[in-house]
Amino acid sequence: MPGDFPLLDSECARLTPTEARNVVKHTATSVVTIDRYIIEQEKLHPEATGELSAILYDLALAAKMIANKVRSAGLADILGATDNENVQGEIQQKLDVLANEIIIKALDHGGRLCAMASEEEPDIIDIPERFRCGKYCLLFDPLDGSSNIDVNVPVGTIFSVLKKVTRGSRGEMEDMLQPGRRQVAAGYVIYGSSTMLVYTTGQGAHGFTLDPSLGEFLLSHPNIRIPDTGRYLSVNDSYRDLWDEPVKGLMEYYRGAGGARQPMNTRYVGSLVADFHRNLLGGGLFAYPSNKNSPKGKLRLLYEANPLAFIVEQAGGAACDGSGRILDIQPTELHQRVPLYIGSKSDVDAATSMLGGKRPPVAGIGAVGA
Repeated sequence: MPGDFPLLDSECARLTPTEARNVVKHTATSVVTIDRYIIEQEKLHPEATGELSAILYDLALAAKMIANKVRSAGLADILGATDNENVQGEIQQKLDVLANEIIIKALDHGGRLCAMASEEEPDIIDIPERFRCGKYCLLFDPLDGSSNIDVNVPVGTIFSVLKKVTRGSRGEMEDMLQPGRRQVAAGYVIYGSSTMLVYTTGQGAHGFTLDPSLGEFLLSHPNIRIPDTGRYLSVNDSYRDLWDEPVKGLMEYYRGAGGARQPMNTRYVGSLVADFHRNLLGGGLFAYPSNKNSPKGKLRLLYEANPLAFIVEQAGGAACDGSGRILDIQPTELHQRVPLYIGSKSDVDAATSMLGGKRPPVAGIGAVGA
């Protein structure tokens, strides 16, 4: 019977978000793996060579390997810190180093990348001479939030894919320093109570949950849409005394000061991927403003802000640095930092407006929940 067969993903791409969420994607008769989904999406682009698809396959494999290490970290003596600092001046966790190595080794030999860049490495990571170079660059944060791993707070991997713009086979700095709007793919993996991979290639944001019994990522969240106004505010209030007055006023607005809006609920665990993921699904804003100690911001433009901004925009949200769109920033250095306001569109618009000296919106009414 026709009803016994699952919708093809090319058909899913034409569904409205509401229709898509109502499609049962994981049953005995309807299982859509990430590999199948990528293939179906590739068919929508006859000019595709399959190279980008192969990069996504390799990233999914690396995510499975990292998930396995995270799951067994407490038993395998890979918790805790190393004796080394990364380029950011942060003490490297053992899992940081391991996740970094896993991603590099999973992708350096495929012939699709011309170079990589990692938050954990000071310079561009060259593709070994013995391997062919491709036309894409991969930038990644191998394990965001790793300082929380010892206490079982969810951590994650973030990645961004750019197309090479320089001549020659090897990747150069110019290839890496492209504005986020030129990304051809971006995603993150959250390692929590379940392992979930969310990615976009500019055709919406889609989530896949790892089924440990099958060892496969299965489509669980097609066509993710973030609510226009959020219920959650994720910000580290311990920096309040270091914020400028406009930032303090913005945070008071989100909390309902003066009755301008219904107050948002504060939820912050100190893991960017975990906070972003909750807000993407439930609606909300993640904010990491600049402060007197970090006047240029704290989060990395290329490894964190750009890929998450691409995802949230594809889900109907927005991301800004307090003055303009994150994806329009022209990078000037590999480890550039920026302030970040990311999440539900009306809440991000409020940040752009108020930090630009304008009056707060009146119609931003957020839902209050537990």
